[in-house]
Amino acid sequence: MTISKDGGFRQMLAELTEAAGPPGHEAPARSTMERWAEPVADELKRDHLGSVIAVKKGTDHPRIMVAGHLDEVGFMVTQITEDGFLRFQPLGGWWSQVVSAQRVEVHTHKGTYLGVIGSKPPHLLSPKQREKATSMDDLFIDLGVSNKEEVEALGVMPGDTVVPWSPFTEMANSDYWLAKAMDNRMGCAVAVEVLRRLKGRNHPNHVYGVGTVMEEVGRRGAITATATVKPDIGFAVDVGIAGDTPGCGPNQAPGKLGEGPQLILYDAGHVPHRGLSRLVERTAEENGIPLQHEWINRGATDASYIHLHGKGVPTVSLGVPSRYIHSHTSIIHRKDAEHLVDLLVALILRLDAETVEKLKFD
Repeated sequence: MTISKDGGFRQMLAELTEAAGPPGHEAPARSTMERWAEPVADELKRDHLGSVIAVKKGTDHPRIMVAGHLDEVGFMVTQITEDGFLRFQPLGGWWSQVVSAQRVEVHTHKGTYLGVIGSKPPHLLSPKQREKATSMDDLFIDLGVSNKEEVEALGVMPGDTVVPWSPFTEMANSDYWLAKAMDNRMGCAVAVEVLRRLKGRNHPNHVYGVGTVMEEVGRRGAITATATVKPDIGFAVDVGIAGDTPGCGPNQAPGKLGEGPQLILYDAGHVPHRGLSRLVERTAEENGIPLQHEWINRGATDASYIHLHGKGVPTVSLGVPSRYIHSHTSIIHRKDAEHLVDLLVALILRLDAETVEKLKFD
């Protein structure tokens, strides 16, 4: 299988990443995922928090959950100053040093407005102040208006959401794709592409391509989506951390763009199921799919709650390395996404009832 540079997967990922969807406000991203999933799914449904569940029915009873998360790191408007600036609350994990001077979109009931995140000019800071990162509390959003009345006339209200402005872009090497919200619309796009690849094929299980909500604020949608699906096997699909830029090293982040998907060996919320991990490694080797390993000392994926459902669900986290996650722009490699889809399809085709039953006690 090849994901064409200008084909359906690229277009789906572009549309997903450009849709707005911070935690608790995923509706635009959700409707985009549903639109792409509808032609390849046998059924579309949601849990009561808004997670998308696209079902591809098979010939046997194992239930396989392939879950990305719909939400992206963003912000929420909390105050409008008399001078017309917006104070905000982060939604998800942000490092303040990557926030200042970035363009954002403010979403209101009247429309969407472009703004820029401002801060006190460095020329006005003391030498000691310049040594420290600017506090998030000292940042604000500038809409280019004169006062509070102008802001209110635009329909801006506390509680409105803000997302980075960063269109999907092919870079100098067109295999390198840049966008906001690669974390984790990439996982949602992969879940839909897996269903597309299974259309018209006999496979031994029911596959659930899921886009969960509110992962960035505690993986909340993973709880409710898993309760809805009741899976026998879980795959959390998310971006990993690429360590192939200056200042990083293989002891911190071994992932490299273009060298294959990643199997997560450990994160702060999940120790992967050993039998399923071995099956992933064997399947990759037998199918000539490059596979990298990653470990995350801080942070977790939806696997942390998927694997705890009911009596327990054998689960692993799979992903692709990504540069500059939790910022306005991230970069992934096309071939890593391609190989990840290949790997998941190969795994699903061999996860029949007998294999799944053995894995539960492996």
